[in-house]
Amino acid sequence: MAQTPTTFEVDGTAICTKRMNAGMEVQQLADQVGITANYLRKLERGVRTRMRPGHYQALRAALDANDTDLLRTPHSPPERK
Repeated sequence: MAQTPTTFEVDGTAICTKRMNAGMEVQQLADQVGITANYLRKLERGVRTRMRPGHYQALRAALDANDTDLLRTPHSPPERK
């Protein structure tokens, strides 16, 4: 039986794009996911790249996204802004 990963490596640029396309502010999405706006900003900027399963699933649901939309591919380093 496959085990759930302890963290998910996310693509911050994709999160930001999906959030903006959904017309959401950082605070609004952070509240829906159950994380701080500061943490979400760090994810979007690539300062942080990992999320715990519960928060990642909440992010997927809030953005109506799937793993292909939000997870980093192995060959794409996080963008630092």
